[in-house]
Amino acid sequence: MDNQPVRILLVDDDEDDYILTRDLLAESQGTRFEVKWVSEWDCALEVMGQNQHDIYLLDYRLGKHNGLELLQQAVDNGCRAPIILLTGQGDREIDIEAMKAGAADYLDKSQLRAPLLERSIRYAIERKRSEQKIREQAALLDIATDAILVQNLQNQILFWNKGAQRMYGWNAEEVLSQDAHQLLFKLENLPRLTEIESLVALEGNWYGELQQVTKDGKVIIVESRWTLVENEQEKPTSILIVNTDITDKKQLEAQFLRAQRMESIGTLASGIAHDLNNVLAPILMSVQLLALKLQDEQARQWLKILEDNARRGAELVKQVVSFARGIKGDRTLVQVRHIISEIRQIAKETFPKSIDVHSDIAPDLWTVCGDATQLHQVLMNLCVNARDALPDGGTLSIWAKNLFLNEQSARMNIDAKTGAYIVITISDTGIGIPPEILDRIFEPFFTTKEVGKGTGLGLSTVIGIVKSHGGFVNVLSKLGQGTKFEVFLPALEEAHSPKVEDSEMPGGHGELILVVDDEVAIRQITQTSLETYSYKVLTASDGIEALAMYAQHHEEIKVVLIDMMMPAMDGPTTIRTLRRIKPQVKIVAVTGLVSDDKLAHARRLGVQTFLYKPYTTKELLKALDGILRAS
Repeated sequence: MDNQPVRILLVDDDEDDYILTRDLLAESQGTRFEVKWVSEWDCALEVMGQNQHDIYLLDYRLGKHNGLELLQQAVDNGCRAPIILLTGQGDREIDIEAMKAGAADYLDKSQLRAPLLERSIRYAIERKRSEQKIREQAALLDIATDAILVQNLQNQILFWNKGAQRMYGWNAEEVLSQDAHQLLFKLENLPRLTEIESLVALEGNWYGELQQVTKDGKVIIVESRWTLVENEQEKPTSILIVNTDITDKKQLEAQFLRAQRMESIGTLASGIAHDLNNVLAPILMSVQLLALKLQDEQARQWLKILEDNARRGAELVKQVVSFARGIKGDRTLVQVRHIISEIRQIAKETFPKSIDVHSDIAPDLWTVCGDATQLHQVLMNLCVNARDALPDGGTLSIWAKNLFLNEQSARMNIDAKTGAYIVITISDTGIGIPPEILDRIFEPFFTTKEVGKGTGLGLSTVIGIVKSHGGFVNVLSKLGQGTKFEVFLPALEEAHSPKVEDSEMPGGHGELILVVDDEVAIRQITQTSLETYSYKVLTASDGIEALAMYAQHHEEIKVVLIDMMMPAMDGPTTIRTLRRIKPQVKIVAVTGLVSDDKLAHARRLGVQTFLYKPYTTKELLKALDGILRAS
């Protein structure tokens, strides 16, 4: 985007929705938006026909007409800017029809948040501009830069134009009489050329894409057209080939596909995370309730295994969402020695027996302020890479020590600052990294592994997490001798000991709690857990039922425990309405998708206490105890 504001036309018959959309876009940190609003269908069609805006946002419901009809009419009238349709929750068929009609995107109004809206607008505009750029470049290539050559039936080059010289780097004198196959193709592509020549001999022509090489060894992709040339006796004598370089076009297409794929992953991950957290939450609470009933030691051990694995499942869900949505992790005091010990144990139990795993951790290793799950992911990724570098076995070593970087040492790395660090070193005696790709290993999607065996995201995730913690990474590697990764994390020099968790479960004193969640299992287990610890409970399956119940019992209800994502009426809307009934209502917001914009939105509504799915009975009780004590 340039320095000019993005001009947006919002077509919506509801002024409140216009104000909400305008305010959401005003939260943007990097792009300025200028939002105009029209509420009538006919006026909107006229304004869109003037093509004076960068993008159009159309609400589906527009009185006797609808946004889909307006979209179709505007496209037919030559509207050039991208159009995004705003629909209600569950309007899947409408969304599909909108994309068929030419919409750049569709958004669910019930899920509309500032980052999602801004991202959709930016992608739609950039996609439109890039498509126009590709069309302009393609037209220019057809006119000016096509490579035209003629080869005889023995593949010898007979003609080579200026376009071919510009495309491949050889002039005509260098290539005439040369074998075109050996000159322009890699050895692995030759079998396909034999198939192409057979088709040309049979049908007289062929059209498709080919991978070729230039004089300086650069690999390019060409759109190639082959035509059989015959003499007066209709005998084939040569083949006319016209090649258009489409390398940039293909790379641009790949970038768009990658961006769309990551956007889809983010949407899919969010939906999956919400459902999985709703599954895991009652499991965790049920385990703790069962522990009160069971006295058998072996049964308690089974419950502990169940709880540990449910927690690990919750952490995995959180990692997926964090990567896909770019969410910052929670920062707490972390004893990295415990993470290293756990990873060492995992490596010993799951890596091939031909790999010896060694570790050396300083006994007085400092603590760091960070996200334990993310740091676990960093070290696990590096250890998995080390394992893959040891196909025939070898040694994997994990070291950790304290280090104070002075000013001179800090100058050796652009991301380093003076101060205390812990340095975690993961080294292997494996195959090593070729020097020509060492500078690229942290690039997203760059991988040397076979297709299907690596995404190229592991090391890019490592560097992203380490930098978000204020640290940096050094890499040393030699072919055939192994690789060493050094992870530097800012440390707290004092040997902080983790606080011992209070094992007491804070119970209630007959306070009435309203539990609002659309999941039956969560309502039931939450009610049982609270009643077990001396609370009284009312439950509601959605926001509408919650409002009716609160209006009837608002004098007795002390706290409302409410899920932020529900059908019919979501959490934020319910909270706003509850505050109209009683401004001092105490709210505990429950969410499985801990996105920054969702938390900020809840805080703007006055919510200060949050409970993240899946939560344990203890976490639930502590949240309620804290908010009740604050009164």
